[in-house]
Amino acid sequence: MFATKGVVLQKERGDDEILRQYPVDFVSFSYYMSSTVSAHPEKLEGVKGNLITGGIRNPYLPESDWGWQIDPKGLRLALNQLYDRYQKPLFVAENGLGAVDVPGSDGIIQDDYRIDYLRLHIEQMQEAIADGVDLFGYTWWGPIDMVSASTSQMSKRYGFIHVDQDDMGNGTLKRTRKKSFSWYKKVIASNGNDLS
Repeated sequence: MFATKGVVLQKERGDDEILRQYPVDFVSFSYYMSSTVSAHPEKLEGVKGNLITGGIRNPYLPESDWGWQIDPKGLRLALNQLYDRYQKPLFVAENGLGAVDVPGSDGIIQDDYRIDYLRLHIEQMQEAIADGVDLFGYTWWGPIDMVSASTSQMSKRYGFIHVDQDDMGNGTLKRTRKKSFSWYKKVIASNGNDLS
């Protein structure tokens, strides 16, 4: 493939030996959703969401406000497949739910949908560990609301902390903890044992 694309890797004398002596210690990856494909091009409907450029909608999965299908069991499957293939410890570097968060009259965002998303994904990681997967880390994207790298929108919120700013950059930048903040704090303190 490299030759076809005109890519030439520059290697110095001794590089191969260094690579043999120091192989990768772990495999990290990001997981947000699964995708469904079809062998029938006429069935390709295009999927909402900027990360997928074709495919068919899985009618059995819910989706986020941006059309990304929510598939916690897909995470367990990915963990098992990656561990089976590489036999290296795994680290989920990114996982998260972009949602439209609207503060209540008290100013707090009651983001039970984010808590549910996170709970279901943690449960599937626990199942993968029970399957024998060596999973040593997990990080949420991202702890505080920020401009979405995928859509350049502030309104696509991932954080446990709300930032008062709109898509045009207007707002006070005041930070407010969402309901998910306290929930996730409890999960971390219990090492994932308390998901209630």
